[in-house]
Amino acid sequence: MEQDKINAYMTLYTALVTVCKAAAPMVPFMTEDIYQNLVRKIDKDAPESIHLCDFPAADENCIDKELESRMDEVLKIVVFGRAARNTANIKNRQPIGKMFVKAEKALPEFYQEIIEDELNVKEVIFTSDVRDFTSYSFKPQLKTVGPKYGKQLGSIKKALAEIDGNKAMDTLNESGSLTFDFDGANVVLTKEDLLIDTAQVEGYISEGDNSITVVLDTNLTPELVEEGFVREIISKIQTMRKEAGFEVMNHINVFQDENEVIAGILKKYTDEIKGEVLADNIMLGQTGGYAKEWNINGEKVMLGVEKTTD
Repeated sequence: MEQDKINAYMTLYTALVTVCKAAAPMVPFMTEDIYQNLVRKIDKDAPESIHLCDFPAADENCIDKELESRMDEVLKIVVFGRAARNTANIKNRQPIGKMFVKAEKALPEFYQEIIEDELNVKEVIFTSDVRDFTSYSFKPQLKTVGPKYGKQLGSIKKALAEIDGNKAMDTLNESGSLTFDFDGANVVLTKEDLLIDTAQVEGYISEGDNSITVVLDTNLTPELVEEGFVREIISKIQTMRKEAGFEVMNHINVFQDENEVIAGILKKYTDEIKGEVLADNIMLGQTGGYAKEWNINGEKVMLGVEKTTD
């Protein structure tokens, strides 16, 4: 078993046993039952009853404020990343090439890998500027601009339509206004004088708040699309294993029919798919065993599974 799984199981075990000991005075019978199943079955030298155990004491040495803070930021980034995925209508099983993150400071590689794993993103890039993925356009707020600069209104509209949106937004944030000169007439426009529209650059979706902004690169290469198909196929076969009542360690044969695109994916990624679903053989152009029709990313295909070992 992989070490990270062992760590997860031990963390869960410790949490369950500690919570049970703390809750024992309030729910004595339930905690006793859990204790007997979790502790006494594997440790015969443990106290005979949970009510004979010492009440758990807080260990402040286990508190890691830096870890908590960084994991809180990881959570925020993952939440925004999933929101961006939903906006782009991209399934979680579809890998994405890059995600850009603007935050106060970059997280260490360990936390970046957690984000990549949670969001199925190949690379997370921390950056101080995400303006390349957002554009701004401006129009005059007629209610305020009209009374002040009625004669220059046509020139103002033309100037705002031609202005570099990102540079103008920087100027507006720094100085609080945009200044123009029309034939000697000085025009000063504040945020109250402007209708500001934010548009995302095609192929990128952004989500965030005042502290964190994430930008998802939704441009999918052929390789990423193929990998998405592989993950969907593996998921469908695993679902069929469960529906057919196979045990976790049973080896199987996989059948595929009625779709050349899926057949091509199965040929190209045979070893990877066989390893993930414990398949001894993948048989194309035929059906057998427990069979079912699926729609995988718009491709209708017939898949089948049969057990080869008990």
